Amino acid sequence: MHDWMIWFGMAGILVIAEIFTGTFYLLMIALGMLAGGAAALTGVAFALQMTLAAIMGAIATFLLRKSSFARKHKVPAARDPNVNLDIGQTVDVAQWHGNHARAMYRGAMWDIELMPGAVAVTGTFVIREIRGSHLIVANTAS
Repeated sequence: MHDWMIWFGMAGILVIAEIFTGTFYLLMIALGMLAGGAAALTGVAFALQMTLAAIMGAIATFLLRKSSFARKHKVPAARDPNVNLDIGQTVDVAQWHGNHARAMYRGAMWDIELMPGAVAVTGTFVIREIRGSHLIVANTAS
């Protein structure tokens, strides 16, 4: 079996493994393997094939790490509806004292604060954030 077949076969195995992980890092190593296979096709010595594969894989991994694909856009837990199911629910507020109020929500009294830009009027508000026992709310239209 030729060297280039081994290189391309290993790259294919890494691509298949990447399907199960979803991190893109195995794809970057597979790019290095493809570079090694391309070097093998041109008849370069095995040591240089290995060097090219390692350098190309390292560069591709570094570029992926610096790209926006590697960064996860994390939402703080206080605002994440996947963490706190109360985010996005509504609460009725009968009376405001400045930007603060107390209201019944889920059978208990909660302290309520307005988000910046929200208007303190009586009525229904949407919960946008939870800080301890404080519900941070916005008007339903926003």
